[in-house]
Amino acid sequence: MTNVAFYQLQQSHLEEALPKLLEYTLKASKRAVVQTCNSDRIASISSALWTQYSDSWLPHGMGKDEFTKDQPIWLTLDGENPNGATFIFLVDGVEAENLTNYERCFDLFDGNDAGSLAAARKRWKSLKEAGHELHYWQQNERGKWEEKGK
Repeated sequence: MTNVAFYQLQQSHLEEALPKLLEYTLKASKRAVVQTCNSDRIASISSALWTQYSDSWLPHGMGKDEFTKDQPIWLTLDGENPNGATFIFLVDGVEAENLTNYERCFDLFDGNDAGSLAAARKRWKSLKEAGHELHYWQQNERGKWEEKGK
């Protein structure tokens, strides 16, 4: 089964936290798919991947970009995986059709929003019942990740 990690954002926004997690993904020589539910979010994530670091950027593709198989990070609305990613990042409460296609799943959600928190709890319960290995990470007051549960 897939290793699923829930990341409760408390001190930073998605566009701040996601690039750091994707950077670790690339350092581990893994490829990633980032799935969201609207094109505005894809645009803001793409912008963050270009501008998060003043001295570098995170290579990625989306939509009708060419060389899809060569992209280490792919941004999508529909869950496509043209780059053969083994890691998937789910944002805005989206759910992947088949997590077993991935080694690891990262579910990032806004821990300051009651609706997002309730939806994440439902996803946790469903994935636990399906037999996935679950981990729960929460940002502390300094924005560092602390594992809060398994």
